[in-house]
Amino acid sequence: MNPKTEKIIIRAVTVIMIVAVLVCVLWIMAFRLGLAEKYDFGAGAYYYADIPDYDKVIGESSYKPPIPFWIYLLLFFGWGWIMWRIWSLMERKK
Repeated sequence: MNPKTEKIIIRAVTVIMIVAVLVCVLWIMAFRLGLAEKYDFGAGAYYYADIPDYDKVIGESSYKPPIPFWIYLLLFFGWGWIMWRIWSLMERKK
């Protein structure tokens, strides 16, 4: 592919992505999606420390993960390592 054409395509995709993200952000803001209306302090209401009487709001029926916490940590760090390896391979090819 011609380097000039490649640059134009990358620039077009970048502009399209920026416009799409801005449209999504404006849509979310306009329709106030993701806000807890009964709390008057906005999206911060989703942080457990911000919710008054958090235990009473969530209750005993809150989600209990089916796998141990250490597996989540293993998956998190494993994913990070894989992404780092891919990134370093891409950098070496340049």
